Amino acid sequence: MGEGTTSKGLSAVNAHKYALAAMLAWVGMAAVDAHAQALPAPKEFYFDQDRSTTRPVTAIAGSGEALVDRLASTVQRDPNAVEARAQLAAIAMAGGRRELGEELYQTALRALSAGAQRRQIEWNYGWDLLRGGDPARALAQWSGLVNGRPAAPDWVPPTLALVLWRLDRKDEAVKWYAAAVRTWPDQWGAGADFAKLLPAWRDDERATLADVQAAWQAKPPAWP
Repeated sequence: MGEGTTSKGLSAVNAHKYALAAMLAWVGMAAVDAHAQALPAPKEFYFDQDRSTTRPVTAIAGSGEALVDRLASTVQRDPNAVEARAQLAAIAMAGGRRELGEELYQTALRALSAGAQRRQIEWNYGWDLLRGGDPARALAQWSGLVNGRPAAPDWVPPTLALVLWRLDRKDEAVKWYAAAVRTWPDQWGAGADFAKLLPAWRDDERATLADVQAAWQAKPPAWP
């Protein structure tokens, strides 16, 4: 999502206003990141499916400039249009409009209390941050989802292994990957098929996880 989006469509949401607010929000978020990245130790198993979290935010179907225009109009008409705002945020970040995307995401999250919709938006925000070259703040988003409901989501071990490896926290990354292997040894062990297991991941993300897997194979961490 985001390819082919034009700056004309995105300007419809008053980019200058949102960019200014994003810069102000950035200062506050920076102080939170270090604490947010403090993770608990991995649990033994992660069997819980979490489909309500791990799906794109889609308020309106479509693509290209027509989709952006519809989302922008929805956001302008309804300040509480959280899904449309988050979908537009993802498009903005994918299209290189990071400041606009950041403010759209932050505004959407400020309107939500804890719950499934907030988890979904935080999960997507984390991926957009990672793919925008900011793994530290991606981890800050995902770390808040580790001990919520469900208690042990199956997406957590491989996702945290990926982002921790990119942050050069390699020992931690291997420990999280080991949790995936303990949970589903036939899937995540030596013969893991990442293309099948992680079809929505990009090639470079699967390649990073393969590096984590190789480190796990070389020296599997003990449990507990």
